[in-house]
Amino acid sequence: MRADLTLLPLLALAGFAAGGGMRLMDPLLPLLAADFGVGVAAVAPVVAGFTLAYGAGQLVTGPLGDRYGKVRVAALALVLYGIGLAVSAAAWDLASMVVLRTATGLVAGAVIPLAIAWVGDAVPYEERQATIGRFLTGMVMAQLLVGPASGIVAELAGWRASFLLLAALALGVGLLLVFRAPPEAPRASARGLGLGQYGVLLRAPAGRRLMGAAALDGAALFGGAFPFIGAYLIEGFALSPGQAGLVVAGFGLGAFAYTRLAKRLVARLGEKGLVGVGGAVIAAALAGMAAAPAWWVVALLQVPCGMAFYMFHGVLQARATEALPESRATAVSAFAMALFLGQSIGALAFGAVLHAAGYSAVFLLSAVLTALLAAWVARMPLR
Repeated sequence: MRADLTLLPLLALAGFAAGGGMRLMDPLLPLLAADFGVGVAAVAPVVAGFTLAYGAGQLVTGPLGDRYGKVRVAALALVLYGIGLAVSAAAWDLASMVVLRTATGLVAGAVIPLAIAWVGDAVPYEERQATIGRFLTGMVMAQLLVGPASGIVAELAGWRASFLLLAALALGVGLLLVFRAPPEAPRASARGLGLGQYGVLLRAPAGRRLMGAAALDGAALFGGAFPFIGAYLIEGFALSPGQAGLVVAGFGLGAFAYTRLAKRLVARLGEKGLVGVGGAVIAAALAGMAAAPAWWVVALLQVPCGMAFYMFHGVLQARATEALPESRATAVSAFAMALFLGQSIGALAFGAVLHAAGYSAVFLLSAVLTALLAAWVARMPLR
């Protein structure tokens, strides 16, 4: 039975609030460092703690969503996330900020995977990718807007105000979701928390293939090419950090275009076409960046790269919702954890490539891996 999709805009707003936690710190690191009397490099554990906890917390939140209701658990997680942001605004030194941000990351990571899993329950598979695209509007807009907005608010009222503003949004949306959470049949018959479902997922060949694809996606793109584009613009073309940020924002514009066009793209290309075209465009864009003679070439490639990435990545997300239908939230959380694991490994591996051979080698290697991954996913059966 189809669920009431009137909840989708509110879930997209929840995705904006949760996704904003990743971008909130981008312009704030120097301000925190100055406030706590340390160097900027010393503030890195604040970012790392949140990111690692964001991924690790999903080990528990996925099964909790299957057992007690996906929207209900996501709503409670969003409320706790808002409280964590508000308390983080009162951090008195670097150590307290690291602890508070890490605790906040543990609950922040629940929101987006559980919302995607709920979409999996709400709509049939052939409509799922387009619906997930509508939900992702919130997360994409967070990537575009939260970093710049956080910097502007911090300039006007200090870095603590940036935390409090996002905390207010998270709390407001979280409380609305608490009261509007649809009834979901609890899995009271499951033993314990239901962590054994991860084993069920990994024993299935389709589940192992999907987790492997997610890890490779994370390694080649999330931990590979994408994090180095800004530094490439600064070191290779002498752009300022602000100018580099504006160039990279083009990726978000492409991602936003995908959210608006997803339904038509799915209808026209199908899954295999989305994977094939998306992977080919990403590979071509990365190869173009590797050979770019000027910064504006990199800028022109950002929009198609962002759109193509979500064409490709969206297929994997949709398949994650079908990997374990009886424990959908667990499957989507496992997908997210595999993505984060791949990102961590990719960051280390591509960092070594950068040190040994430079930015062009990073982008070319990522292009080759993405093309190979797309070819593999296009042939991968759903079950």
